[in-house]
Amino acid sequence: STFSQEKLLSLSHFLALSFHLAMAAQVEIELDNGEILDPLSSSATDSTILLREGDQEHDVITTCFLSGLGATLANATTIVTIRKKSPNAITTRAKSLAFRIFTEAMARKNNGDPNVKYGWYAASREDLERIVTYGFSSREIDDDSSSNGIGIHLVPSKFSLFAAEATEEDEEGLRHLLLCRLILGKPEEIVSGSKQAYPSSVEFDSGVDDVQNPRKYVVWSSTMNSYILPTYIVAFKSPRLTVIRNGGSPARLSSPRVSFAALMLSLSKSMDTFRMNLIIRTYDDFRKRKIQRDQLVRKMREVAGDNLLAQIIRNHRDKNKVRVV
Repeated sequence: STFSQEKLLSLSHFLALSFHLAMAAQVEIELDNGEILDPLSSSATDSTILLREGDQEHDVITTCFLSGLGATLANATTIVTIRKKSPNAITTRAKSLAFRIFTEAMARKNNGDPNVKYGWYAASREDLERIVTYGFSSREIDDDSSSNGIGIHLVPSKFSLFAAEATEEDEEGLRHLLLCRLILGKPEEIVSGSKQAYPSSVEFDSGVDDVQNPRKYVVWSSTMNSYILPTYIVAFKSPRLTVIRNGGSPARLSSPRVSFAALMLSLSKSMDTFRMNLIIRTYDDFRKRKIQRDQLVRKMREVAGDNLLAQIIRNHRDKNKVRVV
């Protein structure tokens, strides 16, 4: 019958697509800025695979992570383990296939470019294990008043420092990051403080803080488990990172330092009202103990930019040499 023929054609198309994607999975795909798409291996027997030094995946991730920290911090940082989910579980295989199908669909939508990237996500080991197993949930959705839209916020792989700064040490002195594969499609710029929770039009698929040089990827909650594939869990030690976080100063702005009060005054002379109000609200939250010092510093870096902050600090070199307080 016609109905049976249509079912056979549909099944044939699905099998052909699955075969095509499976063949593509055998080839490493190199992306912009040295990122790679390396599909999950099919040789694991455990639920989590421990990657060994010398493995291509281990070495590429190590290089990517350390290079994003900057030379000084990288030399004081040790990667303890890199693990990935075993593909033997049927749910893992299904998620991987679904991600490839969504990648193919996005490529067709955007003239052949699905814009697949890698992004870091910071959380505790327990939370990352849960995300890898079950996917993202409402508890991971960032809806802070100063965030760039309401969704899952990730950091581009080459800016691993920003993700590392958001980590906390566990009882063993380890910090943890999740490296995910992302389908960005065509992103749109989302300003800090925006309450946007979905694309502004069908033209766009995701969000970024800056279209030309993004330091934050925003995947909307409606597609968070379709466009994000949690892939690797990186455990590392970085004693120097603790000093940076506790000191409250940007990692690349080590000396001299300037008080928050003087910094705020200088910023008010160099920034527009909208951006300055964002910093003032964040600073008020810090003074009311609603946020931590490192969160304030990250927001100041995000809104003002490192170049402006560095210039202000240089201008205070002979006037103020105290630590940030």
